Amino acid sequence: MSSEVKVNKISPASGTSIVIGNSGDTVSLGSGVSASGFGKVLQVVQGIKSNTFSTTSASFTEITGLSVSITPSNASNNVLIIYSVAFGVNNHNHHQLRRDGVEIAPLNTDSGYYSGWSCGELEVNNMTMTNVAYLDSPSSTSSLTYSVYCRSRNSSFTTAVNRTVSDTASQDLSIRGASYIIAMEIEG
Repeated sequence: MSSEVKVNKISPASGTSIVIGNSGDTVSLGSGVSASGFGKVLQVVQGIKSNTFSTTSASFTEITGLSVSITPSNASNNVLIIYSVAFGVNNHNHHQLRRDGVEIAPLNTDSGYYSGWSCGELEVNNMTMTNVAYLDSPSSTSSLTYSVYCRSRNSSFTTAVNRTVSDTASQDLSIRGASYIIAMEIEG
């Protein structure tokens, strides 16, 4: 059985959102009808780090210069964060994504474990690109700063960004990279 309702406009009784259907329902649009606004990219902000960084700290430390700020236009919108870091490590390191200094991904809470992604051990003259994408739902219209933090296994090891651990300036071994972080506001 189907029903038809004809109206010129539907407005929310309160707030700024309208819910169509219930969880698990499928909503179909008629042939030739298009929806606008759902999942639309509203703004894109990029931060690029072209200089180098290194740490031997076993505590999570912000990678200076690798952050981006964005102000969502609506609290129901999401923010898609994509970052790519050129790591040089001589033992495993860990990295994580933070919003305003507070970890939001991967946010592991298992007792006795660090929360973060790992970049495996490399030769001291090599680098690798590590890529992460995460969809955040900050429920905010305030300015938000997203940044990447990393740590070394312990103080005997180095985590480098945009350079190798050896950082040897020679024709055969010299290499430098660049890292970036992108924030995209996605309409909810």
